[in-house]
Amino acid sequence: MKVLLLKEPRDDENGADPYIKELSSYGHTADLIPVLFFTFVSLDELSERLFQPERFGGLIFTSPRAVEAVRICLEKHKHKWDTVKDKWNSKSVYVVGKTTASLVVDLGLKPVGDDTGTADRLSLLILQRGNPHLLPLFFPCGSIKREVLPTALRENNVPLETLTVYQTSEHPDLQKNISDYFSQQGVPASVAFFSPSGVKFCVDLMKRLSGSQLDQIKFVSIGPSTADAMKAHGLAVSCCAEKPTAKHLASAISQILMTSDP
Repeated sequence: MKVLLLKEPRDDENGADPYIKELSSYGHTADLIPVLFFTFVSLDELSERLFQPERFGGLIFTSPRAVEAVRICLEKHKHKWDTVKDKWNSKSVYVVGKTTASLVVDLGLKPVGDDTGTADRLSLLILQRGNPHLLPLFFPCGSIKREVLPTALRENNVPLETLTVYQTSEHPDLQKNISDYFSQQGVPASVAFFSPSGVKFCVDLMKRLSGSQLDQIKFVSIGPSTADAMKAHGLAVSCCAEKPTAKHLASAISQILMTSDP
């Protein structure tokens, strides 16, 4: 069956997007349409903080894009990074999700929390581990981040310093690409959303193009916050991946498609 993934492509070590690869193993044909466009900002401020680990009690990464902003900064200062990354590794480097964790490892850092899956669960892990030095945790983030994690930490007196390092907007070709997909491929059996902002940018066009067939589509979410956004926009959520990984999402989609009416 045809599955539409509303996300940017991301190659694994074999050069294939892991979500397409996993869905193919279940016999499904998946297509990707990038939804979001990112612009990096405040990179000078980010570089300054990265090379002052003594100011902070640790790092927090909740998105691959934040790690990419760090990587861009480090390309200009690779020799300096070797002198400070061990200092960061002596602290806690928190992450959400396997993809973000793997990118953090590529920076030479040792992440904690890749199994948490959501910012809610990561905040619980941070609170459980504590911050004995009472130095602020440094959180490079996007312009439309959820406030769950910052709120939880501040309510529990864990100091936090945030810095917006990328702006999120709608991909300039999104509307055309979705329209082209529906005209060429027809209505997909399942559509997977990967972020609340992706839902906001896609949902109205998706409803128009699907028309009377909207109820036939199995709408799937990568996580609970995205599922909440889908429901808020009037979409019926068929399922939510148990964890935000390609394997868990492909398994969830396959199960709902197998149990759906022929």
